[in-house]
Amino acid sequence: MLKKYFFISIASLLLLVACSKGLDQLDPNRVTTDKFFSNANEVTNAVNSIYAIIQSNSLVAREYWFLHDLRSDDVASGGGQLETPRNQLLIGSHDPNNSVMNDVWRGLYRAIHRANSVVEFAPRATMDDNLRRRLVGEARFWRAWSYFELVSLWGGVPLYTETIKTPAGTAGRATADAVYQQIIADLKEAQTALPARYEGANAGRVTSGAASALLGKVYMHRNDYNAAKTELQKVISSGVYRLVDNYIDNFLEETELNAESVLEIGYSKIGDVNWDGDGNGAGNNETTPRSQEYAAIGWRNCIPSDRLINEFETVKRGDAKDDPRYRMSFYFLGDRFNNDRDVLTNDRVQGNLSTVDGERTKVSWRKYAAMYKTADTYYTSGINMRLMRYAEVLLMMAECEIETGNLAGAVALMNQVRARPSVAMPPYPTAKFPTSTKDQVFAALVHEKSVELGGEWIRNRDLLRWRAQNKLTREPFSYFQRNKHELLPIPQQEIDNNSRVEQKDQNPGY
Repeated sequence: MLKKYFFISIASLLLLVACSKGLDQLDPNRVTTDKFFSNANEVTNAVNSIYAIIQSNSLVAREYWFLHDLRSDDVASGGGQLETPRNQLLIGSHDPNNSVMNDVWRGLYRAIHRANSVVEFAPRATMDDNLRRRLVGEARFWRAWSYFELVSLWGGVPLYTETIKTPAGTAGRATADAVYQQIIADLKEAQTALPARYEGANAGRVTSGAASALLGKVYMHRNDYNAAKTELQKVISSGVYRLVDNYIDNFLEETELNAESVLEIGYSKIGDVNWDGDGNGAGNNETTPRSQEYAAIGWRNCIPSDRLINEFETVKRGDAKDDPRYRMSFYFLGDRFNNDRDVLTNDRVQGNLSTVDGERTKVSWRKYAAMYKTADTYYTSGINMRLMRYAEVLLMMAECEIETGNLAGAVALMNQVRARPSVAMPPYPTAKFPTSTKDQVFAALVHEKSVELGGEWIRNRDLLRWRAQNKLTREPFSYFQRNKHELLPIPQQEIDNNSRVEQKDQNPGY
């Protein structure tokens, strides 16, 4: 299983030409691209270095989910312990110097640089052609994933498809259309180059199914639901994926890389900290602080929003059945944890309260919280982060069916998600969610995505897309300013350090 990612320093993939005579001596201890990429082992290690960046604190280990969560209405502040840069994102007061945003931007471009190195230099290696094709396909997938993150959050961004070889080799902002065209081209290449599944030590690497699922999502953001439907159908028809019986298995360490996982980033409980986990090595940074940051007995920096908590169907709220996902998504006071040895009491949970059915109480995240098996209060975990799972594919397909006029098909897909054995919710239509019109089916879809995928870093981008496509029935953020908050600001460090990006290129409102 691909739980550890080998590394290459980014400097070993980039040789800058020195102008000073005193600087044109090569460091004999550092590998350069002139000597690297000569065989299969080196190309494999270079691809593994891309996974290492995706796995790092700048991205999926930490700042990636903070950025997406805080820009959604899935979370609320856990209290004064939420640091200022994160709170700025939550309340919409962020500026071009926001450190969380800057870390994600930097991490994405580091991943792109490493992917560009593989695409550019792998062709010269002496190695099996089929393996080369697969490895270049992995690099293209991660380049596409990184650019999709950038363009969907920032709009048009500097577009690089080759390594930067001199300090003058930077690029200005490309149009969003140009970036999307590169994403689509890379994912189409990846689809044909990647296998449908892996076995053994390679389990966890990106697959053709992941490429198709991501391409479907990209087309949805392009408002091309027919093209998205074609791509998502490839995933559904592949026979590779299914909904696992037990919903909670999607968030536990013991059930990683299961049949529902479409795209997953590996972590391992090697050490007790992950600081300096920058994607340049292995060791303690193989863990993620997701549990430490959100768990009821941890820092509890972010808690579920009242909107999300009260979205779930319960008998108390007049529904036919309590949605089991309610208790599998959140911890409530009185719940048992640490293999059922301990009870969650008020004194063990710091921070803010939530309003649940008009009552004030403490509610915390259960998804990705390691406290199901430990009582350690500040526990960095080895729980893999699932970036896409089959349930999301089915619900994306449902939205495509809505947009292409097949309401019955959309309802059937949503009911497939609700019929999971551990969930077994009554099928749509229900008293609260009729399905006679397009608007009603879309409302049911918005609800189903919330209760199935809440807290999984999807809602932010859904809101961005639905707002852009005039699908929102109400604006969820009181701070929202049109022509500003649709996009994040270009980081000030990019404007300061890239001679081809100037202040006039900044996004509106910043």
